Amino acid sequence: MSILPVLRVRTLLPLVIYGAVALPATADPFVTKAEAEAMVKKTVAYMKTNGRDKTYTEINRKDGPFTDRDLYITVYGTDGVVRAHGANLKMLNRNLMDIKDVDGKEFVRERIELAKKNAPFWQEYKFTNPLSKKTEPKAMYCQPHEDVVVCGGVYIR
Repeated sequence: MSILPVLRVRTLLPLVIYGAVALPATADPFVTKAEAEAMVKKTVAYMKTNGRDKTYTEINRKDGPFTDRDLYITVYGTDGVVRAHGANLKMLNRNLMDIKDVDGKEFVRERIELAKKNAPFWQEYKFTNPLSKKTEPKAMYCQPHEDVVVCGGVYIR
């Protein structure tokens, strides 16, 4: 029996194991529900510390601290008017209360009604993904704060 195959296994196996453990995994291009919840909570905490104006400015920056992969923050007033939007600045100051998804769901109206219960919640609807440019199912996590609703969502895969 040749010793060469045994030496290869003893030399290569530790390297393969080390590489599998030590090398960083490729980041998932899509955020999770837990990451969306954490981002919304981070946004509300930032707003409490830094005020609305500074928070809205940071949300509206696509390279800012409130955008991560396909996750962005949107803030609505309880009147349905968009106060900040991390993916589409054209939405700012627009009243979206009557907007409907492709299935006819008035998701902003529903969101405002759910926010009146003054507790965080998840809501599902369909929306255009800014990365894929396709209408996809989305789950939005929202947290009411005073007279606004801070939301961040995940596209359902």
